[in-house]
Amino acid sequence: MSNLAKPNRSFWPKMVQDFFGKENPFDWDEKFWFPEKSVEVPSTNVIENDQEFKLEMSAPGFDKKDFKVDVHDGVLSISAERKNEKEEKNENYRKKEFSYSSIRRSFALPEQVMEEGIDAKYDNGILRLLLPKKLTASGKTKKEITVA
Repeated sequence: MSNLAKPNRSFWPKMVQDFFGKENPFDWDEKFWFPEKSVEVPSTNVIENDQEFKLEMSAPGFDKKDFKVDVHDGVLSISAERKNEKEEKNENYRKKEFSYSSIRRSFALPEQVMEEGIDAKYDNGILRLLLPKKLTASGKTKKEITVA
């Protein structure tokens, strides 16, 4: 169900690791040197039963208004952005701190998912999505017809 591209290690961290061995003496933080790569790919559990798929995505620290969930051309895309800004003014100094983080993940939906019935809830750092399945010929209830 999940079409997730594996992270692509950039050239410089690989070169530093190759030069110094397994231990990196500089404690390389790729996000510092390459901020455009600071999109996190959150861990997600995918559970399937006869009626639906359930996705449970770990996304602590976000608010439900931070999420954008959409379906386009059979692909479920989930993203969230969080911006924090804190400013402190005092007689002798002024301090301003800010941070930005984002997550993004996409899934190719199987044909049996009923896109218009997808439901999402965010609670305690976990985004839960229910993706109901379409009723198939084998999934419909049996109806006996009386012959007159």
